Amino acid sequence: MMAYLTFHPISVESLRADVQGPDRGGTCVFMGTVRQDDDVTSIEYSAYDEMAIGEIERMLAETHERWPEARVMLQHRLGMIPVGEASIAIVAAAPHRDAAFAACRYVIEEVKQRLPIWKKEMHADGTATWVDPSGKPVAGGLRDR
Repeated sequence: MMAYLTFHPISVESLRADVQGPDRGGTCVFMGTVRQDDDVTSIEYSAYDEMAIGEIERMLAETHERWPEARVMLQHRLGMIPVGEASIAIVAAAPHRDAAFAACRYVIEEVKQRLPIWKKEMHADGTATWVDPSGKPVAGGLRDR
């Protein structure tokens, strides 16, 4: 089984191999990439691994309860990730596309609300802004130098 957290580039093919099967004809892939936003040059992600892994396992178990025929896998990258590279990938496979889309959507929405992974936006001027999982700057845009 693939690790949920990694410091390496994410392999969608590996995730896909973990969930696909001859009885699952619909596959949905979601990739979240670091986007160029204002003067952001990269994002640094950090986590308390045990806590994050436990929460991921709970989210995937909930997903399985809601869509029993679906198989879902996710991987979140940690460390410094430059613009254009994936920070998260979720792959869901189910007998039909509706369940694959729904399971994939459910997982990314839960990740954004519950996963204890923190991000710090790195700016071109050398400063950094901590951002909460919803995308809002922490403490009004507190920047580190």
